[in-house]
Amino acid sequence: MVFLNGKLLPIEQASVSVLDRGFIFGDGVYELVPVYSRVPFRLDEHLERLERSLAAVAIRNPYSRAQWRSHVHALVDSQPHEDQGVYFQVTRGVAKRDHAFPKDVEPTVFMMANPLVNPSQAQVEAGAAAVSAQDFRWLRCDIKSISLLGNVLLRQLSAQTGAAETILFRDGKLTEASASNVFIVQRDVVVAPPKSGFILPGITYDVVVELARANGMPLELREVAEAEVRAADEIWVTSSSKEVLAIVSLDGMPVGDGRPGPSFWRMYRLYQEFKRKVMRAGKREAVSA
Repeated sequence: MVFLNGKLLPIEQASVSVLDRGFIFGDGVYELVPVYSRVPFRLDEHLERLERSLAAVAIRNPYSRAQWRSHVHALVDSQPHEDQGVYFQVTRGVAKRDHAFPKDVEPTVFMMANPLVNPSQAQVEAGAAAVSAQDFRWLRCDIKSISLLGNVLLRQLSAQTGAAETILFRDGKLTEASASNVFIVQRDVVVAPPKSGFILPGITYDVVVELARANGMPLELREVAEAEVRAADEIWVTSSSKEVLAIVSLDGMPVGDGRPGPSFWRMYRLYQEFKRKVMRAGKREAVSA
């Protein structure tokens, strides 16, 4: 089952007009919420980010928070999977093709849920490879826009080499990866770029920052030079699906000793414990040591 404009229906029966501005212009925004044991994780934070994205592109939010929660839960309940990734997007709606915003159109809302697939234990223990590229995307990467052609092209660079991610640099500074946030470790200090227009403000990024602070792991949120990334002891990528994953080679060169490092393993265990105690229990209390 999928959700389309207020209704749950089989995906074969779901259709959208070819004049929808999401199809014509990529004129819309989206969210992806991880669901553990049928409980959406930090749904309010995801909805808050959706609201920011909608406001930034001047699309009317079609639902209240309570309505969004109800629709998401109904979709989750209609699926056979315990762990899911709920994707939903809002486009500006259907109108004749014209760059200017149309008047008096209804936003199109689509939601679907798929099994949530996290890295296997073997992948976690081995770590992953990444390549690098210059970040040529637009300057509002903080908006979770469905216009993802730049990310698609950059992710393809790593996919065609069998790597897990493409790590991005803009003007000699780390931004993020094609579908993840990026952390590095230098001499036991966890370092990441601060939130800005150049990176997506990831919910998993927030969890990792909270866990580091709550458990006494030295943390710096600041600009990170490309040279620092290439000389880092450890590199991690984080996202709802990847959770926390160690990058053990970058552009064919080993990161550190070419294995997931001690800071990664500490964060990985903290994250898994947090998932067991909080995410799967549907709790929202603050991260604690």
